[in-house]
Amino acid sequence: MKYRTRIIHGGRDRDPYTGASSIPIYQASTFAQEDPDQPPPYDYSRSDNPTREALELSIAELEGGVAGFAYASGMAAISSALMLFQPGDHLVVTNHIYGGSFRALTSLFKRWGLKSTFVEASNANEVRAAILPETRGLFVETPANPLQQITDLKAMQEIAEQHGLISMIDNTFMSPYLQRPFEYGFDVVLHSATKFLGGHSDVLAGLAVAREDDMGRRLKRIQNTFGAVLGPQDSWITLRGIKTLAVRMDAQQAAACQIADYLQGHAAINNVYFPGLSDHPGHAIHEAQADGPGAVVSFELADGATVLRVLKQVKLPLVAVSLGGVESILSYPAKMSHAAMPPSERQARGITDGLLRLSVGLEDVDDLIADLDAAIGGA
Repeated sequence: MKYRTRIIHGGRDRDPYTGASSIPIYQASTFAQEDPDQPPPYDYSRSDNPTREALELSIAELEGGVAGFAYASGMAAISSALMLFQPGDHLVVTNHIYGGSFRALTSLFKRWGLKSTFVEASNANEVRAAILPETRGLFVETPANPLQQITDLKAMQEIAEQHGLISMIDNTFMSPYLQRPFEYGFDVVLHSATKFLGGHSDVLAGLAVAREDDMGRRLKRIQNTFGAVLGPQDSWITLRGIKTLAVRMDAQQAAACQIADYLQGHAAINNVYFPGLSDHPGHAIHEAQADGPGAVVSFELADGATVLRVLKQVKLPLVAVSLGGVESILSYPAKMSHAAMPPSERQARGITDGLLRLSVGLEDVDDLIADLDAAIGGA
């Protein structure tokens, strides 16, 4: 099947018990066991649930992995994957990472004894130089949140293989429709399914996918032991959202390209960050490893005061955290997604007080541009 067909029919596309076109919500915590000597497929919903299993089969199919795992949030997925490591281990992590991931690594897991070195992942030599004898993992995100820095997946995986590292990637911005890191040999792919996979700003969910069986078994043990699983109703909502992933992403990224062009030509905009622009520093690498630029455009105004005025004047985009919904969402990274990062760390990463991040939705692009134009002009 071609990819757009696999989105609809991959994994488990109908209920095996009734033939229903929509997998039912199996709202059950436990399951009857006719013979305790012969464990059934489902015994307790923390371990397995038919609705969650359908979602896990779907994301494994779409990423090209062997096993998928659904969690209560994107951070639950990321934190569970970090439990693959143990106290004393060291990770090399991209500088340009989601603020929640940064917080988890520099607070919770640091206290737990997991060490991290943050590097410019677009520079392979800097990544190599950060590897220590106790390094066990490499964690990247591309395009990175919020400045859309691009990491060369092939180069990173070659480094990981050379040093025997577990390679992990946050693939939230692209979704598997646009980028499939297993094609480059990555070990674990992570998603905040709250974003483009769910697609409607109505569910909180996280996903992890393993490329090989042994990694799948390890993640399964962690999921079952730690227990941060996704409930059956949220699994059903996420599964339903995935069905329209292709048509949503096609429309949203087409509009994002037009908006990026508009912003790049605006006198009040200092910088535009979007991998679909030919002058983006990572444009060529991204074009070679992804099937499109995505639907998130970041841009920089003069200062924080200007940003606040724009946020008060826009009418169409939702001023909020998150991204990937059918409605456009305008976020202020310094106060939202990266508020947990100290100001000095934000500044070192180029996340200024004048930066805004726009997740382009399904509104008419002319209406979005007109609304942005009025807000920026009025600021």
